[in-house]
Amino acid sequence: MILEFLHPRRFGKSMAANMLAAYYSRGCDSAILFSSYKAARDPSFQKNLNQFDVIHIDVQWCRRNVESASETIPYIQGRAIKELKEEYPHIISDDAKTLSEVLASVSEAAARKFIVIIDEWDSIIRDDAQDSDAQELYIDFLRNMFKGSLPSRYLSLVYLTGILPIKKLKTQSALNNFDEYTMLDAGELAPR
Repeated sequence: MILEFLHPRRFGKSMAANMLAAYYSRGCDSAILFSSYKAARDPSFQKNLNQFDVIHIDVQWCRRNVESASETIPYIQGRAIKELKEEYPHIISDDAKTLSEVLASVSEAAARKFIVIIDEWDSIIRDDAQDSDAQELYIDFLRNMFKGSLPSRYLSLVYLTGILPIKKLKTQSALNNFDEYTMLDAGELAPR
């Protein structure tokens, strides 16, 4: 399942992303955090609680840690692959280059699926609008991560936050497999 949440600034997108990471991540013990909420009484709550490896990326924060927009994707992939190598040293080879390749390898060898949360997915699109090469590199990264049949074998959920819709931007039309929710159209995620 691939979800994209679009809201204006200061409407809790990052907080929601952090909450999802806390709920799903194997690295957390967050039952107490959710215990007083209605969700904790749902039969599926315990089934998914802290059961996944979560890749949580804040693109805007990553962009601030490099000199140019075109360095953002190598930075993200390098950091994520390094952390995954620490967790799965016997599975990930030293010559692994892409995050999608690493996730597929780990999933196949360890029978694990991942959850990917990308906060501020659109910061390169918004803030580096003049850098078409960096944008193309970024869109290729997203396409490799989420498009086609292979990602469904290693991903359980993808959650993106931002203020721009993915599929309505020039070169991003190939990323049309997202379910999009906005403040004006929250769909089944918010009761009326």
